[in-house]
Amino acid sequence: MLMWIRSLIALTVLAFGTAAPAQAQRGPVSLPDGAGKLLAEAACGSCHGLNTITRSQGYDTAEEWRKIMATMVELAEPQEETLADYLATHFPEKPGRRPTLIPGDTEIEIVEWTVPTLGQRCRDPIEAPDGSIWWTGMWASLAGRIDPETMEMEEYHLPPEARPHSLIADEDGSIWYTGNSNATLGRLEPRTGVITEYKTEARDPHTGLFHPNGQLYFTAQQAGMLGRLDPESGELTEIVTEPRPYGIQVGPDGTLWIAYNGTNKIGAMDPDTMEIRFYEIAEAETRIRRLALSSDGMVWYGNSTMGRLGRLNPETGEIKEWPSPSGPTSHPYAVAIIDDVIWYNESAMRPEALVRFDPETEVFQSWAIPSGVGIIRRTWVTQDGDLLIHQSSSNTVGLVKIQPPAESQP
Repeated sequence: MLMWIRSLIALTVLAFGTAAPAQAQRGPVSLPDGAGKLLAEAACGSCHGLNTITRSQGYDTAEEWRKIMATMVELAEPQEETLADYLATHFPEKPGRRPTLIPGDTEIEIVEWTVPTLGQRCRDPIEAPDGSIWWTGMWASLAGRIDPETMEMEEYHLPPEARPHSLIADEDGSIWYTGNSNATLGRLEPRTGVITEYKTEARDPHTGLFHPNGQLYFTAQQAGMLGRLDPESGELTEIVTEPRPYGIQVGPDGTLWIAYNGTNKIGAMDPDTMEIRFYEIAEAETRIRRLALSSDGMVWYGNSTMGRLGRLNPETGEIKEWPSPSGPTSHPYAVAIIDDVIWYNESAMRPEALVRFDPETEVFQSWAIPSGVGIIRRTWVTQDGDLLIHQSSSNTVGLVKIQPPAESQP
């Protein structure tokens, strides 16, 4: 047993290049005594803090625990059985986090893939110009690719200190990433595997996007900075802004819209001057992680701390919010817009819920995500009008296939 524990820890350090458990663990956590305690401390605690177990929603059966364990770590059959029994005994379901699901007429199909490297905390999937699906394995410092025709997956290793937070593809198909742990913007050329890095002043580049002007803009949450990189010249411009800029989107007129996770504001930045005007949400406790824009220029956002979906009219400054179906503790997170219909997730629910909101009728509909232990931190609209999602805790990337209305089907 001791040899197995040491081997697992050694493999984890090699895979992630950093002491992930120390970063994830916040204060000492003691698991209940039992036959699987040491196994849980080694198999689970080697990748994340043990408080992830104690704070989880739990499962009532060993089979349910085995299903989620299979997305995180590979174990010999006897150890898998012992660990699943231990977790089911001591960590049954906490039903208080179940979502309120709203029925409706829209039909979807959710397809999920478990990524090859377990424990990587995959996140922020995107679609490249050739239709391939990419994701970042933040804890393993890698970028992954799914072939849309064969559904085969491959992974590209990035500098081990990078721990990329998000990805974005340029028109040529190169994959750019934000090096959240080594203060870099990186470019991966998939055909050759060559990586080029650009050092930033901001210590934690977070989310990036390409503007129609060809420049790469990015947020840096902990540093409280925004940046712009000219990919041709390598010129980098960075500014200090309001606390914890998070999501960033481009509006129809080229304005860059920034969600702030450290204050009750939304920012609108001029792409040339990088000057920002701010729109303040009434409740001071409001925090926003992601936003998206509809074709009429309205800014839609998830008010994560208040459990609401919100809309900002930039012309008038008017703000309107709707309570999310699962209530004030639902924690709306990622936001996307397809055909001017709003899609977002309730990230605090277990299983996590995917929500649809029609602005014309102001009607909600929602579904439970199959793997459901979250968290979707960013969504992406594909060229076919479907939605890319992920579950970072269970190492899955997903595609939400949205069926056309019945009257429009052939």
